[in-house]
Amino acid sequence: MKEEVGRVIVGQNEVVEQTLMAIFCRGHALLVGIPGLAKTLLISTLSEALELSFKRIQFTPDLMPADITGTDVLEVGHRGFRFVHDPLFANMVLADEINRTPPKAALLEAMQEHHVTVGEHTLNLPKPFFVLATQNPIEQEGTYPLPEAQLDRFLFNIIVDSRPLKKSGKSSTA
Repeated sequence: MKEEVGRVIVGQNEVVEQTLMAIFCRGHALLVGIPGLAKTLLISTLSEALELSFKRIQFTPDLMPADITGTDVLEVGHRGFRFVHDPLFANMVLADEINRTPPKAALLEAMQEHHVTVGEHTLNLPKPFFVLATQNPIEQEGTYPLPEAQLDRFLFNIIVDSRPLKKSGKSSTA
């Protein structure tokens, strides 16, 4: 698996290994690093290699819970409502730049309980279900610190470093 991912993600062997460990332990992972280090590419590549459905949620200050879970839509011809699933209903969900918005209860419930509550309905998420989130360093403009309740739901906190590769070919998380 590491070889397959290594064809796309070069020089981040430990990051790939730690992310795979989180997935094989059935846990969620938070990847922390500056923009441009292929965090998003890593997660989409892993979902392809593992043949898991993949959805991306771009976290912005105006993101609403319904943007994550989905919503009931009125179907005029049937005189009723139909639930439209949004990105949370995938095996692997990328919560991209998770610290650019205040925490969303829908994501907290999904990560802990593997289901979401929408209106009066509780909907199970697909199995397996993983949230792999990217976070920009807190010093960057427009970011918020993640609350303890959200941090507790991540099994791994993976630091994606931007240092160049060492000459020996070994790298911590280049």
